[in-house]
Amino acid sequence: MPSVVGLLEQHELAARRRVDGLREEADRIQAELAAAELEWQEWAIARRRVDTVLAPDDGATAEAEVTPDPRDAQVQSAPGDAAKPKSQVPVWRQGLAWSALSADYQRILKTLADRARLHQGPLTCQEMAAMFGMDVVPARVEALRSKAKRLVARGWLAEQQPGRFTLAAGVTGPGDGS
Repeated sequence: MPSVVGLLEQHELAARRRVDGLREEADRIQAELAAAELEWQEWAIARRRVDTVLAPDDGATAEAEVTPDPRDAQVQSAPGDAAKPKSQVPVWRQGLAWSALSADYQRILKTLADRARLHQGPLTCQEMAAMFGMDVVPARVEALRSKAKRLVARGWLAEQQPGRFTLAAGVTGPGDGS
C-alpha cells in the first residue's frame, strides 16, 4: 500500500505539471495576442494614411469611424462623402481646361509644363516635393505620387519610366489644356 505522503507528492507533481503546461499555453496565447494587436495597429495606421492620401484636396481627412476592436467596426457613409467640386480628376480630352482640376493638380501640371517648355526631363515625386517647398518625407512624397498616378490614369501625365512623370502627349498649357 502506498504511503499518504507518496500519494500527496504524486498529486502535487501532477498539479505542478498541469500548472506549467497552462502557463506555457498562456504565454503562447499572450504572444499571439500581442502579435495580432500589433498587426491590427499597423492596419489602422495604413488605413489612416490611405484616408489622408485619398482625402479631398482641402486637406481634411476622410470621415471614417475607427473603433478599438476591429470586430465592432461598421461601414458608415456620411452625406459629407459626396465628391466636392474639383476633387475628382476628369479624364483629359482635347480642349479641357486645367481649371477643371484642383490647385494641387494644377501645380503639378504647371511644374511639368514649365520643364517641358525648357526642354528638361521628367520629374520624380521627391523632386516635385522639394520644388514645392514641402518636407521631403515619405508621407508627402506618397501623397504627390498618388496625385501624379491619378493624373497618369486620367491621361494628363505620362510615366514612361517608373516614378518619373511628364506631361502626356497633347497636354501643353494651363490656358485651355491643349
